[in-house]
Amino acid sequence: MGAFGRNHARVYHQLAQEGLPVRLVGVVDPDTARADAVAREFGCRSFGSIQQLITTHSAVQAASVAVPTIYHLDAARQLMEAGVDVLIEKPLAISLHEADEIIRLAKRFGRIAQVGHLERFNPAVRAALPVITRPMFFEVHRLSVFTPRSLDVDVVLDLMIHDLDIVLSFVNSPVTEIRAVGLPILSGKVDIANVRLEFESGCVANFTASRVSTERVRKLRFFQPKQYVSLDYGRQDVLVFSVGEGNASGTPSANPQIQVVKPPTIAEEPLHAELKSFLDSVQRHSPPTMTLEDGRRALAVALDIVAAIGEHGRKIDLERLHA
Repeated sequence: MGAFGRNHARVYHQLAQEGLPVRLVGVVDPDTARADAVAREFGCRSFGSIQQLITTHSAVQAASVAVPTIYHLDAARQLMEAGVDVLIEKPLAISLHEADEIIRLAKRFGRIAQVGHLERFNPAVRAALPVITRPMFFEVHRLSVFTPRSLDVDVVLDLMIHDLDIVLSFVNSPVTEIRAVGLPILSGKVDIANVRLEFESGCVANFTASRVSTERVRKLRFFQPKQYVSLDYGRQDVLVFSVGEGNASGTPSANPQIQVVKPPTIAEEPLHAELKSFLDSVQRHSPPTMTLEDGRRALAVALDIVAAIGEHGRKIDLERLHA
């Protein structure tokens, strides 16, 4: 029941109030005072452990795993062994070995298992999908002010992994080269990072992620033949700038050769859309929109980036500079 665990409880409670066939049974946290407070807020029971929950409520069908990343495998294993379908927050696991074990367990126990890359459910991302043709260059910024949450992982696994997943899904081509630099600023982990990825398709993507910024920015821009697409995660909107003929449906810009289109979006909290999708998969026993394999793919690239940052740090003797 950390910051994001409480958000999951809030949205499940909200979905029940909206009339979806779901009931929030309980919340789990070894800090029982915290669990009690959230349980009172959303009208459910609190438990000090997963075992206590599944022993008390054997009819539990689904659960969100929003524990620190190092405990994802253990929590997911306990739940899936008990016949519970799971949504596991990003990153899927702390290592590829553990990610593979989660995938193996889901197959062994026949469980629905989804990874929590919620930006896939952002209305702006959904609106951009039909526009994609052949993206060749991305510029991505995800900046946040410092908070003492998720400091068990680098900013790459905490924040940048959202955008890695989106770009990987948009490009759909293997990564062939990684160049990366990162620095610890206010924590013992990398707090700000800049990354350049090159794909087999020839596409290049630049990422900047920071959790020590003075402002909050969530933007992704990409270029493809005769088009520039600008996506704002926070505003949940997309602008498409197109050059040449056949774009008369757009709004003329200052340059009459450039047409501007704003694809329609329906505002919705991404977590709300994500949990609705997860529950639909559970009820239908159908594959989730965001699969464990998708989560593993993003994790693999993120871990390669972390390794590249480490190599760059050793090259410039970062430990001595930081000391």
